[in-house]
Amino acid sequence: MGEFKTMKNEGGPTLGYTTVPLIEKDGLFFKDMERSGELLPYEDWRLSPEERAEDLAKRLTTEEIAGLMMYSSHQVVPADSPGPFGGTYDGKSFADSGAEPSDLTDQQRKFLTKDHVRYVLAVTLRDGETAAKWNNKMQALCEDMPHCIPVNTSTDPRHGAGASFVEFKSEAQGTSKWPLGLGLAATFSPDLVKEFARVAAREYRALGITTELGPQIDLGCEPRWLRVPDTFGPCTKLVTDYAKAYCEGLQTDPESASGDGWGQRSVAAMVKHWPGGGSCESGRDAHYGFGKFSVYPGNNAKEHLKPFIDGAFKLDGGTKKASAVMPYYTISYGLDPSGNQVGNSYSKYVIKDLLRDKYSFDGVICTDWGITGDPDPELDSFGSRCYGVEDLSVAERHLRIIENGVDQFGGNNDIEPILEAYRMGCEKKGQEAMRKRFEESAKRLLLNSFRCGLFENPYLDPDESRRILGCKEFVDEGFEAQLKSIVMIKNKGVLPASGKKKVYIPGRHIDAHKGFIRNMIPAMDIPGADVSVVEKFYEPVDKPEDADFAICFIESPMSDGYTKETGYRPITLKYRPYTATASRKESIGQGDFREKDNPNRSYLGKTNTPANESDLDAVINTKEKMGDKPVIVVIRMNNPCVVSEFEKYADAILVDFGVETRAILTVISGGANPSGLLPVQLPKDMETVEKHCEDVPLDYEPYTDSEGNVYDFGFGLDHSGIIRDERWQKYVKNNRLMENKDL
Repeated sequence: MGEFKTMKNEGGPTLGYTTVPLIEKDGLFFKDMERSGELLPYEDWRLSPEERAEDLAKRLTTEEIAGLMMYSSHQVVPADSPGPFGGTYDGKSFADSGAEPSDLTDQQRKFLTKDHVRYVLAVTLRDGETAAKWNNKMQALCEDMPHCIPVNTSTDPRHGAGASFVEFKSEAQGTSKWPLGLGLAATFSPDLVKEFARVAAREYRALGITTELGPQIDLGCEPRWLRVPDTFGPCTKLVTDYAKAYCEGLQTDPESASGDGWGQRSVAAMVKHWPGGGSCESGRDAHYGFGKFSVYPGNNAKEHLKPFIDGAFKLDGGTKKASAVMPYYTISYGLDPSGNQVGNSYSKYVIKDLLRDKYSFDGVICTDWGITGDPDPELDSFGSRCYGVEDLSVAERHLRIIENGVDQFGGNNDIEPILEAYRMGCEKKGQEAMRKRFEESAKRLLLNSFRCGLFENPYLDPDESRRILGCKEFVDEGFEAQLKSIVMIKNKGVLPASGKKKVYIPGRHIDAHKGFIRNMIPAMDIPGADVSVVEKFYEPVDKPEDADFAICFIESPMSDGYTKETGYRPITLKYRPYTATASRKESIGQGDFREKDNPNRSYLGKTNTPANESDLDAVINTKEKMGDKPVIVVIRMNNPCVVSEFEKYADAILVDFGVETRAILTVISGGANPSGLLPVQLPKDMETVEKHCEDVPLDYEPYTDSEGNVYDFGFGLDHSGIIRDERWQKYVKNNRLMENKDL
């Protein structure tokens, strides 16, 4: 690939191109993307993005539109490892090919050229320079294709300082690091979230990324759900304010010359997951067939729509609304008045009647990943998500989704089912109607690329990418946010622990357990913390008797709600073995072709033990060995958990929602006064969790500790005592869901 060239327009955009000719008109320059020698409407950057997208959509073939309707599977750059995200280079592995890390794989070349894919999901990017060069190679390849439609690269959120047990973790070395969703929620600051989104957008664009598959604005009201860590918690007002702030910061280009706020620094937001995925029955997640039902025992489905309709769809800035929406995998059980029980993208009621018609969403709707393939015969699998339409063919599933008003298929690189759906639609509705429907999706999909300036300049300067990614300003902001997200819930006068003290930190053991993609992860022993980081604050010692104090780094209980061998079992938030005695006798959600003999998904009387039960042993044993010397517990809280098992053994407790160890030690040593507030309730016990309604926020009894403090939503301590500031007044005291609580 040759170097790209640029052409500056006075008072207009700078054009970036490799081989496409330019047109000069009225002293201005335009790309001749159609290579016609005539300035066409979609080539004229003076027109609105809407006008340009409509013009181009009419020029595309059915095959080209079908390509736009596909969103690639996860891409790793370079594709240097075997497995689901691997690839080849001229038929060889990366190691044997002699390819550059930024070279395109054979598979990428095929789906860009043969299948007309223009939306690409990036997972791992080796570094900023590699990402920039890979982007430029994709863009140059597509510039030589008809219409010069650029690649719109997307990502799952990739700025989290600490990994959680959800989704495929995206990462690029050198980006700034911020708290995970619950950590951002713990700051109770929409302004901070807006600033984070602004920084994320700058770094995304330096990586060639113009769409984020986020933010995740589901109400995190079911504490057992594995995706709670990436939500903003269960408080509707807080989540709604965060949804608005995040989308504003991500999409609005502060240097935009247009009145709509879009520009070269914009990143399109794809908010997820409509109509809210946080009410999954008993905490089981819909990535898997055993967790496919969202339920509404509290008749509270409307509450889950508010972050969308009052937040992401009502932005104060020029971009007006989030540009895209992703429905969740779930069957929203009982939501459709017709009684139709199908996955959300397959539901006419959920997509057309609610999202398109009632709430007038006219942006892109993209399915979650991998919902159109045939189901796996085993319930305990990762790829069986065509819920409720298992009897349809793959093409029929595509057609049904298109008819509902969905524009794009997540994780689909195969064009043929979409073309077959088009042929079937023509037979059913006529070619004119089907062509019109395809052009509607094409216009929506092209619009985001026009808005973000990709048609003018999709290329990156690798040196500029290196300068932006992880620059000191952004790194410092991220670290400050991490400090603000840490919540202190107990302190018997032992914090801060200042001075170069000696500290004992026990190691951890995790039993073998099922991973996110249902693979077995072997048992492991891991250090409690990175000694090289600890040494910057304290002197680590190997024996408790030599220490001045101890820190136990633990994690919330890791448990799984189903195995082939045991069937359904409780997802437990306790460390010790837990037997469900208060759960439902009959599950709400029932119906699966693999469970005809026994559709009841109840686990009443079943027992489960977390893979990290020994975290509790570490706390108890350390307290016993330390005697009267202080023991500080730092818990990485992926899910709200039953802290009663270890609270009495701790002299201080800090809750970490996804931060670096350095941030924790800064707070412990007195370098920062803790200011975070609990964005969730910590339950008194598992019985109160079992009895709560999955769709109702803040409805279970919180734990009261040995000091008399209630670990409720909005609780937090600083070095002076309980925090009661303006954040607490706004989101806790005035929260209608907490009006009857003794505050």
